[in-house]
Order: sequence, then structure tokens, then C-alpha cells
Amino acid sequence: MASTAHFPANASHVEPAPIPIAIVERDTGIAKDTLRIWERRYGFPNPQRDANGERNYSVEEVEKLRTLKRLMDRGMRPGKLISLPLSELRDMAQAMPARTRSRDEQAVVDGVIGLIRRYQASELRVYLQKLLIQQGLRGFVSQTLARLNQDIGDAWARGAINVAHEHIYTQAVQNVLHGLIATQPVSHGRPRILLTTVPGELHTLGLLMAEALWVADGAECVSLGPQFPVADIPAVVAEGSIDVVALSYSQSFNSTQALNSLRTLRASLPRQVEIWAGGAALGGRRRVDGVRILGPIESTSDTLADWIAAHAD
Repeated sequence: MASTAHFPANASHVEPAPIPIAIVERDTGIAKDTLRIWERRYGFPNPQRDANGERNYSVEEVEKLRTLKRLMDRGMRPGKLISLPLSELRDMAQAMPARTRSRDEQAVVDGVIGLIRRYQASELRVYLQKLLIQQGLRGFVSQTLARLNQDIGDAWARGAINVAHEHIYTQAVQNVLHGLIATQPVSHGRPRILLTTVPGELHTLGLLMAEALWVADGAECVSLGPQFPVADIPAVVAEGSIDVVALSYSQSFNSTQALNSLRTLRASLPRQVEIWAGGAALGGRRRVDGVRILGPIESTSDTLADWIAAHAD
């Protein structure tokens, strides 16, 4: 008779490795600073520390954070959600209604979601480029992309797509917008607009959409990418003869921190340098003196037109 190998009873069970905070930030879209604030304020998440003192999170915590982010993207506040169990949060996300769309809008959403579910990134870029050609720059950016971003956010909130699908969508849109911006004529006119986000804010899609519209309208844009230190912005403004600093704050960014960063920046810049700020974290919040709060993406061209009119010779 063949011998029988003996294994420990739990040999098939492998405890999932803890997830470092940088990976959690990337995969959930929740900034590190926000995670730390929640930890102090709400007692969740409750990460372990590695040998270097860095925070590591369990798989269960990360799944709850993802679901929280889905609900926050639909306008719910974390303070009312964090104490709820994951099962209840999932039920809330599943119950969220989809936005009403026209037949043409629905066809675009179905096309995009079908491609990202099949991980067809190249095909998605081609599809978006075709929409751009059909609709023109302004229609594509201010209408189609603005709606698509909301629709993809809705699908993510309901759990209809996962984090990998959302990343494929975002990457494809960024690639198309970068290509669009690169094809615009080089401008040396005014205003010169500096675009960035503050440390802890990873999301740049809204800024990239605004940049595409501003460049098409003749502005000269200087992009620093995400998470540029606020204290270093004044030097860039002075050395680069910048007229406007444009910043974006997503739903997951702490609104108090957003306002504080704007106050700090306003105090450090000459008054003639304007600050334009947008994003869901600023929606309905108190205004900051000397800062223009941007509205929907389609209004960004009006903001630029106002600046040009005010500075006409």
C-alpha cells in the first residue's frame, strides 16, 4: 500500500500578508494622511506596525476601506459609515441607484465598462480617441469625460467594477488627454498656469481635463504632477513667472486640510497671482479669501476667459 504523507491540519491555510500603507493608498484612493486621521479619530483602521514602524493593514481592513471609498464617492461622509460592519456597507453600496442616462450615453458607458471588464486597455484608448474625433475637444472633455467619470464612479460605488477596472479606465483617459495636450500648438501667451496637487492628494484626472481645455484656449500650462510641497510652490511661481496656481482636491481628501493648504498658499504668494481650486472636497465648504473655487469642468473655460478679460491691455 502506498505510504500516506502527513501534513499539518492547517497546511492549506495561508494567512494573507499585511498590506503596506502605500499600497493601500494607491488601491483605495484614500490618502495616507486621511487613513492616519481616521485611525486617531475613529479607531479604524487599526494597522499593525512592521519592524520599521510602518503601518500595515489586513485584507479585511482594505476591503472595508474600498467600500467606504465607494460610498464617499457618492457624497456620504466617513464619520457616519466607519462604525458600520462591512456587510452593511456592501448592502448600502449595492442599493445605490444608477444615474439616469440617454440611450447614447448608455451605449458609451456600456462600451467602456465592457472593455475594462475584459482588461482591453488598448481597445479602450482607441474607443476614447474615436469619441474625441467625433465630438471635438470641448465636447469630449467637458461633456463625455465628465459624465463617464461619474458613471465609472457609480459603477465602482455599486461594486459593478473592481479596483483594477477603475485603474484601467483612469490610465486610458490620462493617456488620451496627455496625447491631446501634446498635439496642441505651443503657447507662450498668458496666463501661465501652474497645475499640481498638495501632498496626500493622488488624483489628477480633473486637473488634466482642465489643462486640456485651458491649453486649447491658448493658455500656457505648467504641470508639476501630483503631491508637490506647498512650501515650494512660491519659488516655482517666482522663477516661472506664473500667473495662476491651479489645485484639485478629490472627495477622499480631508476638506479641512484642503482649506488650510489654500490659506497657507494664499498667504505665501503675491496677491496678483491667482489661485484656482476645484474638486469635491471643496464642494459646499467655506470659501478662502483670495481663492477662486472652480465649478464643474465645463465652466473652466469661462474662468480663463474672465482672467483674460480682467488683464486685457
